Amino acid sequence: MRNLYIAAFCLFAIALTSCGEGFLNPVPNSAVSAAGYYETEAQLETGVINMYDGLQGINSTSANDNHSIQVEFYLTEMRSDNTRAKNPEGEAAQFEMYSIESTNGIVADYYRSMYDVIFRANTVIENLDVATEKRGQFEGEAKFVRALANFNLVRLFGDVPLLDRVISPSETDVQFTRIDKGIIYDLIVSDLETAAANLNDAYKTRASKSAAQALLAKVHLTLGNYSEAQALCESVMGAGFSLEPAFKDVFYAEGNNEVIFAIGYIPDDANDSQNFSAEWLNAVGRTSGVNYVTADAVAALDELGGNRTAYSYRIDPIQAEQRQVVKYLPDGDEELGIEPTSSDPTSAGNDWIVLRYADVLLMHAEATIGSGVNTVDPTSIQAFEEVRTRAGIEGSVTEITKQMLLDERRVELAFENQRLFDLIRMGVALDVLGEHASNTGVTFSGTSLLLPIPQREIGLSNGLLTQNPGY
Repeated sequence: MRNLYIAAFCLFAIALTSCGEGFLNPVPNSAVSAAGYYETEAQLETGVINMYDGLQGINSTSANDNHSIQVEFYLTEMRSDNTRAKNPEGEAAQFEMYSIESTNGIVADYYRSMYDVIFRANTVIENLDVATEKRGQFEGEAKFVRALANFNLVRLFGDVPLLDRVISPSETDVQFTRIDKGIIYDLIVSDLETAAANLNDAYKTRASKSAAQALLAKVHLTLGNYSEAQALCESVMGAGFSLEPAFKDVFYAEGNNEVIFAIGYIPDDANDSQNFSAEWLNAVGRTSGVNYVTADAVAALDELGGNRTAYSYRIDPIQAEQRQVVKYLPDGDEELGIEPTSSDPTSAGNDWIVLRYADVLLMHAEATIGSGVNTVDPTSIQAFEEVRTRAGIEGSVTEITKQMLLDERRVELAFENQRLFDLIRMGVALDVLGEHASNTGVTFSGTSLLLPIPQREIGLSNGLLTQNPGY
């Protein structure tokens, strides 16, 4: 991470046309020094947009680039029982086989990317004094983005270095010392509380009040603070969001009323497109697809998915024994009524949804269940049934058990990078993933729930940065 924290020379090549509404135009195309650049509110807003550009990641095949969210599915879905790689060899296969090496380049990419995002957010926070009318908004946005990156890091790696300010390259003790995750969570909670207090709901591809509250609800669920999570969910449930009548439109009518926060992409744009959804498919000329649907996930969707199933997975048009992810399909599907999102699937414009209303409705049920096994809370039952009704599932429920909630979250949020965190948060990961590993002939242990700290970072730290158990 050493090169991420050179405060005096933050280089900008910002694709400011990205992410739809709220993004700036024209695009700055020169490199400047952060130390002398931020003198006006307008200039600081370019730094704000730069944070989202960091989350968006770079659409390239270079291992040296920060791909950010574009590689997140490897670390989440492919370590759950939802997806796998078609090719049983290489770095991608390490995730499904729970045999991840500390030299895995995809892990290093994501770790590096999240700290790059944190650096960008800290740069905005450090320069807030140049802002006038939008000072509170910019602080809220920066702290939301920093919280999101830290939340992803702490859930995937455990104790991690805490960078709550821009540091100098000489501060190796700060950038390479792992801090207890409880302290990391304290900063995440504080950042999201500030974000919720400072923001409104003007944006979907920039931070908003409801996005901060929804993310904070998920943080509190992770920490076991159920009453706090319930109150936050209820606040978002009263903020005017609603489920899309048609499940397909959640993913193909971008900016719809179900989306709370999304990472925006623009099709056929070298700076602002994404290629991760093309990586899932063999049908776009790839020799080996990744994030292919497991037999276990197919069975769950066939049984419980309702009308969501057709828009969650499909048969590989080239190899009928394979099942592909349909959400965020870049090349279209005439039978499903999905239009291509770009002329080249590897330059797709599909936005990546981080938070949506259905997730909040199901989190409300989780909060009311708390540490117990069921809930009869009428608000949660109504919300739970609303999700099922949209899916075309008939019949009412009188209570919601933890297993019902896990099953519903799996089919509603399939392939949206939620399953692994749901299993861990609800305390069933060891059993579920252990059984899944046994059924697929691989070895799984409790240490597999955390990723390895990238070996390159340990090397740069001269041994100050320690490794997770099992690696």
